Amino acid sequence: MMSMAAKVTEVAAKATVRSMMLGCEVGLCTMEDYCKDEAAKAGVWDVKWGCARWKTIAKMRQLKQGAVKNFFCPPRAQRCHRFNSGRFNSVYRSFSTQAAATASTPQPPPPPPPPEKTHFGGLKDEDRIFTNLYGLHDPFLKGAMKRGDWYRTKDLVLKGSDWIVNEMKKSGLRGRGGAGFPSGLKWSFMPKVSDGRPSYLVVNADESEPGTCKDREIMRHDPHKLLEGCLIAGVGMRATAAYIYIRGEYVNERLTLEKARKEAYQAGLLGKNACGSGYNFDVHIHYGAGAYICGEETALLESLEGKQGKPRLKPPFPANAGLYGCPTTVTNVETVAVSPTILRRGPEWFASFGRKNNSGTKLFCISGHVNKPCTVEEEMSIPLKELLERHCGGVRGGWDNLLAVIPGGSSVPLLPKHICDDVLMDYDALKAVQSGLGTAAVIVMDKSTDVVDAIARLSYFYKHESCGQCTPCREGTGWLWMIMERLKVGNAKLEEIDMLQEVTKQIEGHTICALGDAAAWPVQGLIRHFRPELERRIRERAEKELLEAAAA
Repeated sequence: MMSMAAKVTEVAAKATVRSMMLGCEVGLCTMEDYCKDEAAKAGVWDVKWGCARWKTIAKMRQLKQGAVKNFFCPPRAQRCHRFNSGRFNSVYRSFSTQAAATASTPQPPPPPPPPEKTHFGGLKDEDRIFTNLYGLHDPFLKGAMKRGDWYRTKDLVLKGSDWIVNEMKKSGLRGRGGAGFPSGLKWSFMPKVSDGRPSYLVVNADESEPGTCKDREIMRHDPHKLLEGCLIAGVGMRATAAYIYIRGEYVNERLTLEKARKEAYQAGLLGKNACGSGYNFDVHIHYGAGAYICGEETALLESLEGKQGKPRLKPPFPANAGLYGCPTTVTNVETVAVSPTILRRGPEWFASFGRKNNSGTKLFCISGHVNKPCTVEEEMSIPLKELLERHCGGVRGGWDNLLAVIPGGSSVPLLPKHICDDVLMDYDALKAVQSGLGTAAVIVMDKSTDVVDAIARLSYFYKHESCGQCTPCREGTGWLWMIMERLKVGNAKLEEIDMLQEVTKQIEGHTICALGDAAAWPVQGLIRHFRPELERRIRERAEKELLEAAAA
């Protein structure tokens, strides 16, 4: 079998012969465009010779026999063929001899691939992106620059939009707002050539998901990391301005971010000629009014425009017609904030954390029945059990006292203990067990929890926050809540569990936005994993009513 080196030598011979026979080497070829078209079909355009690499020796023999005469315009083709026909034999024999000699030489085996990483977690302090997550240092410009923010940002900006987007693609960063869409790919959807409309970046800081508080810590303690990220992401998208839409209840975070923004403008880091790069970029801060639905990207755009916060039909997508009808990308606070560090340290560094397609570090906000609730930055794909025991002091009462965990905020299905024993905290691993990473808001429930009551409470939340635009969501969330309230006390029939499941299926995927899905999934998770508990309550109430009737 021919070795790789011999194959490379033979390919070089083919490229050389084709270049001579087509006249590329002596400038006689009149069909350069045709050759390029053929190259796209047959192989790779050879930069050195300016010709296509032909696949087989038979093709070269056809060239030798003059089978390519149709490629040329006589009489120049005839001169080219006569000029090169003599050289063809000598060059081809030379390369053939070299290929045979190379093939007979034993080649060392290729190096083995690096071992696949199997253990995740235990992120080192030097690898943390958010170095002031707990507010132990100055959050404003002087302290931020000591921690490395705004360091040579001008150089990053001057490398251009294409470089920024390509680096983000290489890093494997996926959106940190819940959907997990590849960030570099999303940024690349923005138009590369302006049609006269400005482009906008909108940062979704309307953090209202129950259990989620990671973006609050960034805005409160690392606001300059967010502002610098807005500039970098804005340049990558060719945007002229960024709008940060903050949840209305985040008063202290809003004041901190406003002060940091003022500092950045005074230092020349934002505004006209941002960082001395010649790029003009403004950042505006907008306050929400407490509506959970405005966390949906198109509802957020409607709210920014001064309208009711109700989701839009798609298409058109925001990248084509978003804020004020202009190209817009809506992205999460954490996604934007990590981008400058990724560009400084390199996409390979970021991609070295976590499993394939689940790269990087992640902020996890852990609440519920743990000994030390916290928000912590950890490596993606860390085991859930290790995450809780390493950073939260474990489950209250010990791991065996665990009942269930909601791994990604209130909108994802819960997981019982036997799944939590081994599950990894990343998008693909949680999807495989019919849940999701979501916002990485880990809600821990021990055995003292009334799990049916907990899910009923979430059902009420989604009923209350529905905008009412879509009938399946408007009516379905109300039905979910009413049935859950009856199941909580066992005041139902066994067949109503199946009816409840059917209601969730009629909501899921039948609404404009994902709020309907978010309302359905917690109930589906409850039925999937805790159906015996629902049936037990129904039977106990029925038996109790029978005994009371008999006693009467």
